[in-house]
This record gives sequence, structure tokens and C-alpha cells, in this order.
Amino acid sequence: MSLSDVDKIKQKIDVVDLISEYVQLKAAGTYHKGLCPFHNEKTPSFTVSKEKQFFHCFGCSKNGDIFSFIQEIEGMDFAEALRYLAGRAGVELQQHHRSEVQQHQKNRIKEINQKAAYFYHNVLVTLEMAKDAREYLKERGVSDQSIIDWQIGFVPEQWDLLTQYLLKKGMGIDDLVASGLTIKKDQTTIQSGKGFYDRFRGRIMFPIKNAFGDVVGFTGRVLVEHEKSGGKYVNTPQTDVYDKSSVLFGLDQAKRAIKAQGYAVIVEGQMDVVACHQAGMKYVVASSGTALTEAQVHLLARYAKELRMAFDSDVAGQAAAKRGIDIAIKEGLRVRVIQIPEGKGKDPDECIKNDLAIWQQSVEQAQDVMKWYFAKAFEKKDIKDPRVKQQVADELLLEISNIPFAVERDHWVQELAGKLGIDSIVLREDLRRFTNKKELKTPTQHQQISSTATIAPVKKTEEQIVIDRFTQSILSLLVISPKVIKTSWKDLPHILLSTNQDTARVYEYLKTLYSSGVLTDDFVNPSDTSLSTELNVFLLKGETEFGALTDVQKEKELISLCEQIKKKFVDVRKKQLEIEIKLAEGDKQKQNTLLEEFLQLTKE
Repeated sequence: MSLSDVDKIKQKIDVVDLISEYVQLKAAGTYHKGLCPFHNEKTPSFTVSKEKQFFHCFGCSKNGDIFSFIQEIEGMDFAEALRYLAGRAGVELQQHHRSEVQQHQKNRIKEINQKAAYFYHNVLVTLEMAKDAREYLKERGVSDQSIIDWQIGFVPEQWDLLTQYLLKKGMGIDDLVASGLTIKKDQTTIQSGKGFYDRFRGRIMFPIKNAFGDVVGFTGRVLVEHEKSGGKYVNTPQTDVYDKSSVLFGLDQAKRAIKAQGYAVIVEGQMDVVACHQAGMKYVVASSGTALTEAQVHLLARYAKELRMAFDSDVAGQAAAKRGIDIAIKEGLRVRVIQIPEGKGKDPDECIKNDLAIWQQSVEQAQDVMKWYFAKAFEKKDIKDPRVKQQVADELLLEISNIPFAVERDHWVQELAGKLGIDSIVLREDLRRFTNKKELKTPTQHQQISSTATIAPVKKTEEQIVIDRFTQSILSLLVISPKVIKTSWKDLPHILLSTNQDTARVYEYLKTLYSSGVLTDDFVNPSDTSLSTELNVFLLKGETEFGALTDVQKEKELISLCEQIKKKFVDVRKKQLEIEIKLAEGDKQKQNTLLEEFLQLTKE
């Protein structure tokens, strides 16, 4: 990876062409204008300069280059945006942490999947052997346009039809096996492919795509069930490009609608997603029948801060949904539960067929998950019995303890106290049983910075997120301009750079070089390849953000960033101290120590 990679990407990807895929732009002199994709507006204030390869919104002040735009619109970090745009531009990045062979195989598997998706789709829409499959989809209410939009396909009940097709297209048999589409039967006649057979046979095929639209796997639904047909649904196994816990069906088509809607609807199956999108509800994705995972929640959090979940009403369905709900709540997302009225359909697809308005109403009136938990916990319970009362309290306090925000937690504690007819102080005491267990398992961010801290929010506050951004910007400046380190080392926020997980390793490396006196304007590359990769990411980030500045401007920018980050850190610490001082009531010595620190910070 080198600085020229950024320039190559910018040369090959025009900012107007890229942004036009997301925003309808109209030429206005030497600029292009349109409605800003980052905030709601009626009069276009979003301006793009083709000459400067730059965008700026005069309404919300967001601006930057193609990297900034993709980071914001797709919710990527810089490294992800770099890889994504490099792929579009055909620029190969030198990624030391990943072997060249492995990366090339990933690209070959993606190509195989793309060709397989085309093959399956072509069979469905053109061949007589797929007539029954087309009839089935028609009966399920899937339109011809949806078949095209989702690239739905079909593979007949033949042992190696796809394998032979792909071999003729020049694909290697080892790569076909690695893709999960072909299964190795025995050791004979490997070169001809006769010792192999197709994983998917006699099935309607749904391509599974990642957030960027690459086909990474498939789900196959059996058309005619028989003794040897296997499960009703068969999925691509784990491969170099497909991990079912990290992919959401339909996200590539739903992500913009999710951003616009402000929330994502999570359903279980592919047919549910297709039916919803066909009905105009394009902010729907599927977890494909599995519990929502941490990786999937992180993915969705890029596009919305609220999830509305629909799941089977049976015990297994609720248990799976709860695992996903707990993860989402801990991540600070708002969660609502969609409940289809009894008798109106067992899933969204069936409900839409019976009455679209009922499904739309169910989504609109989705119940806050805590209210749903409360309703379940109190259902058919005699809370006059003290043991039952304790059971209900324990059940709900466990859920309340997952909420990372103190005000929201307190609201539900008071709600529970009112329903149980007891003092909220008693419940707060009980709540500590759950929160203390969690704090013992995972030290909080502030506990890693200061041994005096006793509590810290599980979810980062807005101020802490800003601090993270500042630390990354500061480190990026240091990496692209080592000479700035020599003049500004004493002014750097060392404790933050060393404790932030995104900057710690690179900071310690620079610190070692600075201390040994070998830090020069020529950047020194470490032997540790993973560290080298981190350095290169900061190098590219720094060049993108600060590359146009002079040395004097870089030094001024660094001083400004250091002042801002220290002020933000003081604000965060003061808020934490206010909480700690209240909790230290009864311990005068500790309270006085905390007060002294608070007063000192206030003076600063």
C-alpha cells in the first residue's frame, strides 16, 4: 500500500459519477447540485465539484472527497471505504496481513458465485424444465419484476449440471469446492470433474449478497420434497467469502431505504423480504432464520438506530429473537417487537397476502421491547405472592440491566416499582446484582484509564465518539508528518492515544522511535506486518485529510486537535465524576478525593 494508491483511485473514480448513484445531480455551471443524502431538505444545497473532486452541503456542512462520501453514506470506516473503492477502481492494494493466494481465491469465489447466480436465474426464466418453479413462485405471489430484482433462480434435479457449466467457463474444480457450490465425491477423475456433484439440486435459488452487492452465497429452497431431497432449505456452508453470522439478506437493496426510514425491519426468511419489498416496504432485511448476531447488529447500526423485529410466536422463535434483541439493546439500539394479530398470518409473507394493511399497521405500531418484556413477565402472574413478585422482578431487572443508558434504565426501574407496588430504591439495590456481575466480566473504558473510576457507560457517549475521532486524526497527522512529533510531543494527549484501541499500537511504535531518536522524515516500516498495515491505513487517512496542508498548517492543525480533545476529555471526566460523587455518599474520604479532582478540572 502506498500514497499513490489514493491518487490512483481518485483518478479512476469520478466524484460526480460515484455520488450520482446515490443522489440525483443536475449540472449548475461548473458544479453539480442535488438534495443532500445526509439530511432532509426541500431546496438543493448539496454541491459537487468535478474539478476539485469534492462535495459540500451548505445545509448540514458535511463535505469531503469520495472516501469521505462512502464512509458517511455506507457507514464504513476508512479502511473499508479504501478497500471498497479500490475494488471499484481496479486498484490492487498491498495488504500484508492477508496472503496474496487467499485474496485471489476470494476474488475467484466471488466470480464463481456471480456466474452461478446468472446460471440459476437464466434457467428459471428461460428453460422449460423450470416451468414448475415459475408456477410455484407465481402461486407465492412473486412478480416477474421481483424475480429479476432479486435474481431468483432454479436448478433442476441433476447431479452436476452447475459444476459442468462452471468447468466449461474455465473455473477450477478446487475453487468450485472452496465456494461450497460443489461437493467432492471421491478421488477419481478429478480433472474432468466427474468425482464431484452439485450441492444444490431441485431447488429455487436465492443469491445472498453482502452490503455492497457481491454474491457471497446462496439459499436453496426445495421445490418438491421427497425422501432424499434433504432439508427444506439448504445454505452455502462457511467459505472464505460467506459467513452467515455476518450477512443479512437484502441489505444491499435495503440500506438506503433504512437510512431514509430511520429504522430497519428484521424478518426471518427470504420470501418475507421479497414480499415486503414488492409491497413497497424496502427497509426490510432477513436474518435467514438464525438469531441476530453481534456482527449483523453492528452492520445495521451503520444505517439506523432502531430495529423492528418480527419473529415466529413459538418458543424457539422467541428464544432466537431474544438473543438478537439483547445484543441490539447492549449496543444502544432501540428495539421494537412486531406482533402480527392472531389469525392474520404466521409470518409477514402470509400476512401481506391476507391483508397488506394489517402488516403495515403491525410494523407502524410495533411495541417497545421493554413494554413487550413487561407484558410477558406479568402475564398470568399473582404478584401478591412475594416469591412470584421476586421472580418477576428478577426477570425484568435482568433485561433492564442490559440498557446502557442510565436515564432509560431508571425509567424502567420506576415503571417496575409502580407495577409491583414497592419502593424503587429496593429495585435499584437488586439491580446492582446484575450490573456488578457484568462489570466484573468486562472492565469499562474509563477503568482502563483511571483506577479511581467505579462506573462508566457501557455504550460510548457522543463525546467519547468525538474523542475517538480526534485521536485517529491526531495519529494520522503524526504518521504523515513525523517532523511535527519533534515540536509537539509534549502537547500530545498521550494517555488517550495509548488507551484508545484504534491508536494504541501505532502510538507505542511512534513513541519507541521518538524515544530512541531514530524518527526521521522518512517513515520507518516495522517488521510486524499487521502493524505495518495499521500504519498504512493511518498514512492514507492522513494524506486524505491533511495531505494538502503545508508543514506550518499541519502543526497548527495538530495543536488545535490536541486542545479540542483535551477539552472533550475533561467534559467526559466531569460527567463521570458527578455520578461517582453521588455513588460515594457515606464514604467522605473518597468523596473528597473525587471533589478535588472535579474542582481541578473545572479550573482548567
